Amino acid sequence: MKKIVIISLLIGLFSCQSTINYKQSFNLIAEKYVKLVLEVGLYDPYFVDAYYGPEEWKPASLEEENTKIPTESLLDKVALIQALLEKINTDELDENLKLRHIYLTKQLIAVKGRIELIGGRNFSFDQETKVLYDVHTPDYAVEHFEELIAELNTILPGEGDLTDRLTEFKEDFIIPKEKLEEVFNVAIQEAKRRTKQYINLPDNESFVLEFVSDKPWGGYNWYKGNNFSLIQVNTDLPIYIDRAIDLAAHEGYPGHHVYNCLLESNMVKTNNWMEFSVYPLYSPQSLIAEGTANYGIEIAFPFEEKIKFEKEVLYPLAGLDSSKAEKYYEVLDLVAKISYVRNAAAKAYLNGEKTKEETIDWLVKYALRNRESAAQSLKFFEAYRTYIINYNVGLDMVRNYMNKNSDNNMEEKWKVFEYLISTPQVPSNLVE
Repeated sequence: MKKIVIISLLIGLFSCQSTINYKQSFNLIAEKYVKLVLEVGLYDPYFVDAYYGPEEWKPASLEEENTKIPTESLLDKVALIQALLEKINTDELDENLKLRHIYLTKQLIAVKGRIELIGGRNFSFDQETKVLYDVHTPDYAVEHFEELIAELNTILPGEGDLTDRLTEFKEDFIIPKEKLEEVFNVAIQEAKRRTKQYINLPDNESFVLEFVSDKPWGGYNWYKGNNFSLIQVNTDLPIYIDRAIDLAAHEGYPGHHVYNCLLESNMVKTNNWMEFSVYPLYSPQSLIAEGTANYGIEIAFPFEEKIKFEKEVLYPLAGLDSSKAEKYYEVLDLVAKISYVRNAAAKAYLNGEKTKEETIDWLVKYALRNRESAAQSLKFFEAYRTYIINYNVGLDMVRNYMNKNSDNNMEEKWKVFEYLISTPQVPSNLVE
């Protein structure tokens, strides 16, 4: 009863506020939201991807023996914030505040879903992607992948298993480990140069590049705040020459590093919208982040320019022969179209329709991964679950949005892209 009274009093205070100035209301909601996300992070080690807000908002660390998530009390906090949001009359908000309201509303749905999931609730794959990422993922019949594989089979003729032939063909494009740092640094600097032609970056922005191992992912940007990132590249598996630009743009410029810098500069420092001082990984924000980071590769390096830079600069640096490059890119284009097979594999595995071995076999057959790479994909599914959809579904949504809202003029494209990565956005905004 006491809890209900407190909630009623807070909502009552909101109702008494001016219907014109919602600044105080949003600020209170933002603080409660940030503190809630940080509290959930105590029970979910992957949940808080970045935080650079007030130190005093951080919750006390858990006692080691008290790690069971208090699902009911956390869901009560979600309900309170949602009730406060519902009291705001969105008809009286300007466009930016409407975006802010939608953002907080969708993020809270995801926070609630993540609390329920780690509290023991079972979601189907499709339910989870809708709740956490504000999107329904497309399904493709196995025949779709078989058609693409048949086409690839004609490009890589020969004896034996296609996956083995593809793995063997790609061996000529592996960056030697002793060359990784030099190749990546050159790729990152070029990505930065191209990005700065169109986006004003903060003067103090910077990053540190590290090569690591024993991770379920290929690359990661750990944003630390104040325009600084730690970018890590996993060397467990061979790193191919095309991945240098892909990771440089995706993790760095104009991808995650720029995305976080602009949100911190525009949302937190300029607007004082403190909800952007925390990044809950399992939320609609991630689809925007991953989709724009992947699109960032092609806006910074249009296809022909990417090939030219790799052949003229990165291949020689890596000591690789570029004579087979055209065929390599033809193969990569087809392999990229098969990317949705990983979503299908994750869906079958997480829904309990396939065992670990069956999932690995399926990835070998349809995703054309060797067993080592397929096993690493499985590790990603187990660690991050449905997060896998953010890369390809996110890219397709961002690409469609960009095509609808910009023409072929590069300056116009970059303006629309900068708008996407520096304003409150959720996936459903991209399709309305």
